[in-house]
Parts: sequence; C-alpha cells; structure tokens
Amino acid sequence: MDDDPKLPPVFLERASYRRRRLRDAARLWPVFGVILILFPLLWGQSGENARTTSGALAYIFGVWGVLICGALILARVLARPEKEERDQ
Repeated sequence: MDDDPKLPPVFLERASYRRRRLRDAARLWPVFGVILILFPLLWGQSGENARTTSGALAYIFGVWGVLICGALILARVLARPEKEERDQ
C-alpha cells in the first residue's frame, strides 16, 4: 500500500497534541476547583466525625493556594510560543 504524500498525517504532532490537552486542562481547572471547594459541605457536622470550622477554612485556603499555583503554571506553559515547543 503506497502512502500518498498529499494526504495529511493521521495523528497530530506531539507538541500540538500536548498544547491542546493543556488548553483542555485550563478550561477544566475552575470546575476542578469548585468541586474541591465544595468538599467541606459533605463533611459531617455532628457526631464522632465532626470537622471543625477552622479545619474547613484551612482546607479551603489550601485548595485556593493550590488552584492559584496550578493556574500560574498552566498560564506560563500556554503563554510560550509553539515554536519553542517544537525545538525541544
């Protein structure tokens, strides 16, 4: 079976594919954050497994910090020109 040089390749280039997946991750990052921030609502409020309000606030601020750091990393990686990614 002869390969026709006029046909485009079946698979995307590796750099292009990774960039698209990073864009998808950036789009889903806020959804991931909302899910993580809503976890304290599922924690038990009474009984043996009761969580303290201070623990919930520490968790929320920790998640907030992780979301900020993750968004910073995603923004820096996506801000690089595509040409640099192909050279690597």
